[in-house]
Amino acid sequence: MIFKGFPVEGIELLKDIELNNNKEWFEANRDRHEEFIIKPNRAFIEELGEHLQVLVPTIHAIPKTNKSMFKIYRDSRFHPTEPIKTKIGIIFWQGASHRMQSSSFYMHYQSDEVFFATGIRNFKPPLLKVYREYISDDYRRKTLHEILEKLKSKGYSLPEPRYKRYPNGWNENMPMAYLSLFGAIYSYTSMKPNKIFYSSKIINMSFDIYNDMLELQKWLYELTLYQNSKVDTHDI
Repeated sequence: MIFKGFPVEGIELLKDIELNNNKEWFEANRDRHEEFIIKPNRAFIEELGEHLQVLVPTIHAIPKTNKSMFKIYRDSRFHPTEPIKTKIGIIFWQGASHRMQSSSFYMHYQSDEVFFATGIRNFKPPLLKVYREYISDDYRRKTLHEILEKLKSKGYSLPEPRYKRYPNGWNENMPMAYLSLFGAIYSYTSMKPNKIFYSSKIINMSFDIYNDMLELQKWLYELTLYQNSKVDTHDI
């Protein structure tokens, strides 16, 4: 399938799910989901994936559920009354680690927002521990700070620090100690679904955003390599 843009019908379906969030209704409308969500998502992943190989030759762009596409059903343990997602997520990641703990280019769309991000949107405890160790090096910490400042100067947003107390070994007098308070590192921007989103121009727009954020993606990929090297050393 040639990607021609995300269809308006896909956004209309997401609006309908907001009003009819139950499995019975969704199963009765699954053909709409296949036609207006799954098919264009696959085409988008394939085409943008080829573009992203220019930036990251080893990027993973796999148009399958639980790979570059997220499943439509929520975990019923945490969302018993709203089992169907109204936010469609897509991810391109680098490395052998789990996609959500890897340096990635991410996007999602819903009825009122198209969201783009680059980075790692949640450090699980093992990666958080390694991240803090990694930025204990002055050069690495300074490099990350400069990357984040550059992204802010371009108009991109950053997450707020997750923690209020400095971890052991850190204090407010250390240069750029604020970085130790983060529980995730990513940059993001968003827009409303518009004529670009509904056309093939969203490919070039996405590429330009991710190219702007490439330095952050590379820095975080180096972090994951550092984490993997520690695991490999421990296993020897």
